[in-house]
Amino acid sequence: MTVNEVSESDLDVAIIGAGFSGLYALHRVRDLMGLKTRVFEAGDGVGGTWYWNRYPGARCDSESYYYSYSFSEELEQEWKWSSRYPAQPEILNYLEHVADRFKLLPDIQFNTRITSVHFDDANNRWNLTTENGEKTSAHFVVTAVGCLSTRNTPNFPGLDQFTGDWYHTGAWPHEGVDFSGKRVGLIGTGSTGIQATPVIAAEAKHLTIFQRTPNFSVPARNEPLSPEMAADIKKNYKEIRAACRTSGGGFPFATIERLASDVTEEERQKIYSDLWEVGGFRFLAESFADLLIDEEANNTAAEFIRAKIRAIVKDPQVAEMLLPTDHPYGTKRPPIDTDYYETFNRENVELVDVRKAPIIEITRKGVRTKNAEYELDVLVFATGFDAMTGPLLGMDIRGSNQQTLSSAWEAGPRTYLGLQIAGFPNLFTVTGPGSPSVLTNMPVAIEQHVEWITSCIGYLREHGLTRIEAKDDAQEEWVRHVSEVADGTLYPRANSWYVGANVPGKSRVFMPYVGGMDVYRQHCDDVAENGYEGFVLSN
Repeated sequence: MTVNEVSESDLDVAIIGAGFSGLYALHRVRDLMGLKTRVFEAGDGVGGTWYWNRYPGARCDSESYYYSYSFSEELEQEWKWSSRYPAQPEILNYLEHVADRFKLLPDIQFNTRITSVHFDDANNRWNLTTENGEKTSAHFVVTAVGCLSTRNTPNFPGLDQFTGDWYHTGAWPHEGVDFSGKRVGLIGTGSTGIQATPVIAAEAKHLTIFQRTPNFSVPARNEPLSPEMAADIKKNYKEIRAACRTSGGGFPFATIERLASDVTEEERQKIYSDLWEVGGFRFLAESFADLLIDEEANNTAAEFIRAKIRAIVKDPQVAEMLLPTDHPYGTKRPPIDTDYYETFNRENVELVDVRKAPIIEITRKGVRTKNAEYELDVLVFATGFDAMTGPLLGMDIRGSNQQTLSSAWEAGPRTYLGLQIAGFPNLFTVTGPGSPSVLTNMPVAIEQHVEWITSCIGYLREHGLTRIEAKDDAQEEWVRHVSEVADGTLYPRANSWYVGANVPGKSRVFMPYVGGMDVYRQHCDDVAENGYEGFVLSN
């Protein structure tokens, strides 16, 4: 039976999104549980964030061999990663391979955007409507929409009159963009802007970077995976995966217990220098255990990076503009780069501080700030996403008694374990607000969530139960816990997308759970073992 022959009203599980989460959820629900399911995907192919984000320099900031599925040993052994940090095309190829290998494509409906998800109390089912008006009913809904999939494009006055071309990095043309001979303006210097800057600068006639907030960035030190290295990884995959699953961040890094104050200044500088040469997230994860909880310790890392910026960037004034001073290191997602700071030594690159001279409008010719107008042929918005809540609030989700998700989250997102929302029965969120999600190696968090959700659905069916819903008091207690744990760290000191600071009008709530993936995993396991404590199960 093909996907188009499935009855429109009898799905067991509807899955929204065909990225890492949706593909694994489909495999678990269909192949391991034998349930009737369908994935609805807005794009015309699988990949999720790696389908949409094709901007120049797009590359994963987790290393390839553990930024991957662990559920299939055969998949691990057959797939060959080319480099330490895979570029977007390679990750997309990997996910396309997974979809083919596990024969997932027949049950994915592409070019289908879900616009409404309404719960029918009388029938205990969810009614889903697509952008084209197609209707589907499902007993359970799994939202696999990703944490970073709703684009945040600033509403600058005059954008509609700009005579050049403009693009958002989160919806990059599949055919690519030719910058040769062009004057390009790049707005935004988060992880995306930091990746895109060196690549665009190497091609464009001139690149003007509009920076509001300078960021701490550490070199990636990307390199090809040698045959020997790849063979060693495959030989030790069981140990690598075990390390990922039992670590706080979902990474196979060494556990570091030393504090920044445990060593001398000379020893500390050597540790930082060595890790700077190693590159990537290891600089934060394998240096000192107290960088994100002790301001004095954090300052030692921040000052080290600032000194590196001053040493790399030849123009002292530009270097000072690039120095982050308004947030502790690591409290925003720490970017990693390839020649980002070196790019500011190019003659065709200009840095504009829009905190001192804000952007007033987009004109026909380019960008006008408080101090000057910059004539441009192309504008690139690297302004990120309405993170974590945007993809869910972008759909008209209505739970029991037609309560809207927007009203339930009016004061900020509230979930139980990041898995379910009180008042929205049988609706599961993969890596939702209140879970470790974006603070972890995402595939590890995704696999844990999908496995928990599908095991829960299996438990309900085995026990003749048809409905599960988070209790209000359990949800409130979890929200308090997430907030308390965050308050014990330096994270809330930053105006980051972790709190929605990049989206005007968004409620400021620290959304991810910073207690660690290992602690979180155990908590979720305990909840399940205690008969799904904190949930109401019924038929």
